[in-house]
Amino acid sequence: MSPSQTPETEQAARPDLSDDPHAVLRSLLGDHVLGFEEHVNAPAVVIRPDAVQDVLSTLETEAGFDHLSCVTAQEYAERYESIYHLTSYDDRTREVSVVVPTAKGDPTSQTAAPVFRTAEWHEREAYDLVGIEYEGHPDLRRILLPETWQGHPLSLDYDQDRPQIVPYREHANPIEDDHQLGETMFINIGPHHPATHGVLHLEATLAGEQVVDLDPDIGYIHRCEEQMCQQGTYRYQIMPYPDRWDWSGGGLLNEWAYARVAEELADIEVPEYAQLLRTLSAELSRILAHMLAIGAYALDVTGDFTATFMYAITDRERVQDLLEDLTGQRLMFNYFRLGGVVWDLPEPREEFFEKVRDFVDSFAGALEEYHDLLTANEILQMRTVDTGVLPPDVAKSYGATGPVARGSGIDYDLRRDDPYGSYPDLDWEVVTEDGCDNYSRLLVRLREVEESAKIVEQCVDRLEDWPESDREIQANVPRTLRPEDDTEIYRAVEAAKGELGIYIRADGTDKPARFKIRGPSFSNLQTLPEMAEGEHVPDMIAALGSLDTIMGEVDR
Repeated sequence: MSPSQTPETEQAARPDLSDDPHAVLRSLLGDHVLGFEEHVNAPAVVIRPDAVQDVLSTLETEAGFDHLSCVTAQEYAERYESIYHLTSYDDRTREVSVVVPTAKGDPTSQTAAPVFRTAEWHEREAYDLVGIEYEGHPDLRRILLPETWQGHPLSLDYDQDRPQIVPYREHANPIEDDHQLGETMFINIGPHHPATHGVLHLEATLAGEQVVDLDPDIGYIHRCEEQMCQQGTYRYQIMPYPDRWDWSGGGLLNEWAYARVAEELADIEVPEYAQLLRTLSAELSRILAHMLAIGAYALDVTGDFTATFMYAITDRERVQDLLEDLTGQRLMFNYFRLGGVVWDLPEPREEFFEKVRDFVDSFAGALEEYHDLLTANEILQMRTVDTGVLPPDVAKSYGATGPVARGSGIDYDLRRDDPYGSYPDLDWEVVTEDGCDNYSRLLVRLREVEESAKIVEQCVDRLEDWPESDREIQANVPRTLRPEDDTEIYRAVEAAKGELGIYIRADGTDKPARFKIRGPSFSNLQTLPEMAEGEHVPDMIAALGSLDTIMGEVDR
């Protein structure tokens, strides 16, 4: 940005894709363009496989597409294809898809990693599961499956009956020969360790107590969620799966991610009353997830089990009681349906409203106690202030979202920036902190549950006054949904951990041909080495806890 430019003038100078996106993209990208497609959510430009970096760099610097949200890979009968889903941190409604086809006999395209660091893990996943090679990638190896795995499970010719032989191999110190660091030691942290918040394996190289190299090893809980969704029908069989991606309590937010993409794909309009019920339940779900994150973080950093952790679990249980009244479940809610929700509020409604108001009224006082126990705690401050630093430009390059991004001062929240549900009609604020450290990420979550409580209270006010004759909980949805063949869409919501996106390609049947999940924890976890290398071991544990990673969402 030149000294005379402001963010507003820079944004105004960006190419406008709304009128004639094909002409604008061809003007920007020139001979790199092979053709165009129309995805439901965005214009799509098809480019040469050797022009990926030039195209993405141009779109980032000249068109303002600075957020690589997701990379989808798939195989057709005659080609392979990578899709880079681009948007902008300061205007989420601006989207473009970059489609990179490669030949069947040589599935190789240029890596996007030098432009967007988040592509490193996304392209590794594409290589691992589909078999596309990314030329120039800094570390192209399997990411979810062992290095000794045979074949690529999402390729069309994959032999599911082929035995997979995975021998034990001793880990090697990746920087053992770097004598400038002196004597180093390679250690494994996890995958079965309470500090890793699930089955996460951290390959750490230490020089004394200092972390000099860190490589997160994921895939221990990979459950083929995308393949299971591809085998389920749009209308009935997919919706139970999203709850399982984030078991911490964010399941209703995950259900909304699938509902949003499928409803737009099938042109289903959700009734306003059902949108309000979704918003109420989703924000209770966000509180559920954040309270576990806050309590577990106190346990990670200060060892505080008897006070903060138990207080957080107690408040979380109160929210679970409310959601159990509403959905009938305490963990895997399965409350959303395409077109709305499965049922209305429990009867008597007044009793349910009273329970919600009692929780909201007491929660304000509880939050003051959490600040006294945590943010005003000298031990926690020593462990978290100025540790795990993640500058905003680095966070953006890795595609960080949610509290991780907002803790680095990035004002990005899909509830406001790509509105859905009842959020545009309610009074609430996007919470940001500019400390960029572990402390800031904790502050963001503590302040976000306060905003969620405000949203819940407003939802109750509106629901109380809603005319009984107009309480439509679900649109009239066809029994069988068959979107048109070769229809493609990518949509996202603001889940508890950040941007949860889903790409679907339809093939004219009642099941998706491709179902790709963009879990926010996947991109957020990729930032851990940036925060931990050069820090001490306890600081690395504090940084990991500040990410609030759920491995079921990372591995899927």
